[in-house]
Order: sequence, then structure tokens, then C-alpha cells
Amino acid sequence: MKLYTARARALATCLSGLAGFVDAMAYIHLGGFFVSFMSGNTTRLGVSLADGSADAARAGGLLLTFVVGVVLGSMTGQIFLSRRQPAVLLMVALLLAAAAGLSAIGQPWMAAVAMALAMGAENAVFEIDGEVRIGLTYMTGTLVKLGQRITSALLGGDRFGWVPYLLLWMGLAAGGLTGALTYAHLGIGGLWIAAGAAGVLAFLAARMGPDRHPQDLEAV
Repeated sequence: MKLYTARARALATCLSGLAGFVDAMAYIHLGGFFVSFMSGNTTRLGVSLADGSADAARAGGLLLTFVVGVVLGSMTGQIFLSRRQPAVLLMVALLLAAAAGLSAIGQPWMAAVAMALAMGAENAVFEIDGEVRIGLTYMTGTLVKLGQRITSALLGGDRFGWVPYLLLWMGLAAGGLTGALTYAHLGIGGLWIAAGAAGVLAFLAARMGPDRHPQDLEAV
């Protein structure tokens, strides 16, 4: 991640915040299911299967939907290769707006489908040659990198190489906190804020243009 520009790091942190915001609202609204944290849904799937609970179908459906979202985001990125970031972010904004609209008419699980599609698609923003270079909706790998970079700093390596990974995690955590607080005041209608934020990020990405040539990018 160290070869990314400050602009790219800032965008990644904002998108992690968006993922945390949406996931927190979904978690509360759906009673413990996630739309971006698929490790959590996988654990819930296993537990529900063991218990013979109908929740297994919901968890499994969200897992499948997220993967479909990744496919849609990747395909969009391939079609609009030179404008990958704004194109994918516009898709995310439209899907989140659809989720907000579906929630408003009393369709929480249809809204969850739209949210999971959006979160899956978001990961294609930093996809290069079919590989996700910065994970935006999951933090396990980021925390591993954080620990590795702290170790490197303690042993005389780059003193601040751990900072981008910490910021990425903090973005997700801050987004989760903000999403929960927003839900407490606005309910699931707070998704309109998420849709608007994704739209603004799409506009900014379009205005700023490509960040760097793919050969200059380092996988997280």
C-alpha cells in the first residue's frame, strides 16, 4: 500500500468508512446479519446449520449476493477500465439508493440484497488485473499487515509504514460508529446518506482522474 498516493489512501479510507456505516446499519436493522463482513455471515451460516435454524438461508443468501456484487463490480471495472473508480462508485451509489428506497416501502431483505451487492461491488475500486489490491470491506488482512509493519518499524525498518493500515482500519471503525448513531436517529433511512456519500466519492474520483498506472501499485 505504500506505493499508493495520498489521494488513493484517502479514498480507500473513506470507502472503508462507507462500508462500516452501511454494515452497522444493516447489522442493527436485520438483527445480526452483515452486508459487507462476510466472515461474520459465514460463522453465522455454520452455527445456524448446526442449530437447524432458518437463519442459515439468510446468511447463505447474503454470502451469495455479496459474491454477485463482486462480479458486477469487476465487470463494470473491465468495461470502464480507464474510468474504473467513478464507474464502480456510481454503481455503489445507485445500489445504496435502491436499498434506501426498498427499505422505505417495507422490504428490508430486498434492501439487504441491494446493500450486499453494493458492498461486494465496492471492492472492485482498487482491483488491478483481477486482484483486489486494497480490501475495503474486511480488515483481517489489514490488521495482519499493520502488525507486520509495526514489527518492521521496531526492527529498524520504515518508521511509519504501519500508518496507512491503521487509518484503513480506523475508517471502518469510525464508519461503524457513525452508522450505528445515525440508525438510532434516522433508522434505515440513513442509507440515503450512504448513497449520497458514494455519489460524492464517484464525482470526486471522476474529477481527479486515474491515480497511477497499475504497474506502480502494490497489493495490500
